[in-house]
Amino acid sequence: MNSKTYLLLALSLLLLFPFAGYGQQEQDEEVLEYNLTSPYYTIFTHLNYLEDDNYFPFVAAKSINPEIFSEEEAIEIVIKLRQIYIGEGLDIEFDEIPRDRDYLDTVLFASPLHRYIISPRFSEIYLEKKGERWFYSKNTCEQVAEIHSRIYPFGTANLLKILPHLGERQILDLYIWQYITILLLILFSFFIYKLFTLIFEKLIIGVMTNFRYREKVRKYILPVARPFSMLMVIWFLVNFVPLIQLPTTMGKYVVIILKAGWPVFGTVFFYRFVDILALYFARLASKTETSLDDQIVPLVRKALKVFVVIIGSLYILNNLDVDIVPILAGLSIGGLAFALAAQDTIKNFFGSIMIFVDKPFQIGDWITSGDIDGTVEEVGFRSTRIRTFRNSVTSVPNGKMADLTIDNHGLRIYRRFSTSIAITYDTPADLIQVFVDGLKKIVEAHSQTRKDFYQIHLNNFADSSLKVMFYIFFTVPTWDEELLCRHEVMLEIIKLAEKLGVRFAFPTQTLHVETFPEKKSLTPDYTESTPQLKAKMEAYLKKLVKQNDK
Repeated sequence: MNSKTYLLLALSLLLLFPFAGYGQQEQDEEVLEYNLTSPYYTIFTHLNYLEDDNYFPFVAAKSINPEIFSEEEAIEIVIKLRQIYIGEGLDIEFDEIPRDRDYLDTVLFASPLHRYIISPRFSEIYLEKKGERWFYSKNTCEQVAEIHSRIYPFGTANLLKILPHLGERQILDLYIWQYITILLLILFSFFIYKLFTLIFEKLIIGVMTNFRYREKVRKYILPVARPFSMLMVIWFLVNFVPLIQLPTTMGKYVVIILKAGWPVFGTVFFYRFVDILALYFARLASKTETSLDDQIVPLVRKALKVFVVIIGSLYILNNLDVDIVPILAGLSIGGLAFALAAQDTIKNFFGSIMIFVDKPFQIGDWITSGDIDGTVEEVGFRSTRIRTFRNSVTSVPNGKMADLTIDNHGLRIYRRFSTSIAITYDTPADLIQVFVDGLKKIVEAHSQTRKDFYQIHLNNFADSSLKVMFYIFFTVPTWDEELLCRHEVMLEIIKLAEKLGVRFAFPTQTLHVETFPEKKSLTPDYTESTPQLKAKMEAYLKKLVKQNDK
């Protein structure tokens, strides 16, 4: 609706309401009429007489109560109000404004009042009835300056006194000065984008180089720098686009795009910035002894990204003037239904939290619990993955893991080696004692055995052998190293037995018959004395020590 249509509509309204209160003032020998009998006519009077081709601010100022503000103050207020509407892209729908002289707002106030709020976006801007006329309220007029400075910060409103003089010719509903302003804003936006991208890149390069992650800089810099630079561009445009004074319809959509763009690029920035935080947390986790916090880092990264997306979406909707209260209420009701339908999932989630807090095991630990036996590979929000010794992968829900009694072999300080060495019954007592002493020396000579506790004794009379208990511990962290140490110790036991002439027993049955002259008995002759046996053992041990020293 153009200004001529507004003027014709105003004149026709005056004919329809001949007794409506109105004022008049001469301007170039022309009588200008106004109507303040309802919210509709007051707003129409305000905006109609500030149109470029119908500019009579002293008439528009009639919408301000003359008993409170002077005409000069009223003119300043109505001009700033119009600039607020244009700067915010506020499209006032005249068809929706009440024309009732005794209009009562029964929705926004506890008790019905003769008030009309211009827009839900500006609840502090409203009209109220005084006598038979409607004026902008005193509270509104007092807040206009603050609202205006918020929309036109840094004194940019002063440019509105300069820019229109750059060109008053109109092309396609825009003046030349508006085209010039648009061009300047585009150039400044491009400059700001390049400037902040460069600065942010240098900042991240410096920080990540100090943390020795220079090889990963290119992977993370631009994805973060670009949305950050766009944030600065959007901030710049939000503050300076109102200066263009775009037509209502065009300005409305431009403001919507800018308001949506701010949280959109903010969400993208923080979403990608989470990767940099995760990189830093991973570096901290690598310095700790436990490996479970290494698994927490990717989970925290995923959780932070979900959080950023949710908060960003709510901000986008809020900036688009979408009432998010019903959405949050719907989410809460939906969340309750979801919780009831996903009890096991929630139980597993809290089970994973308990695992991270209590730390019964960490990545790489060998654990045993019932049918579970293997090495922990991954701890997720829902389940824990365990690599069995068959090389298969078992996924156990964390809710179940939190309730299980877990035997964590990975937390062992020492690794036990327990076995029995079976020797034949015909082994002399002195040889057995020397052999046992030699076994103890083997344990003491090995570099990765526990020296303060071990048990090596003749322990049992078995059916076909004498049993020597061999109970020791290795000071090694992994199973592979344990197997290697077992291999080394057992080889030394075999060598010692060969050196002393000790025979290992195995299940046998002996049939005693008369000795034939031409046959020699299978039982060996033990003719060496204890000192001789000890000398052999000492010689063997000296050789063993020399080998270990090498």
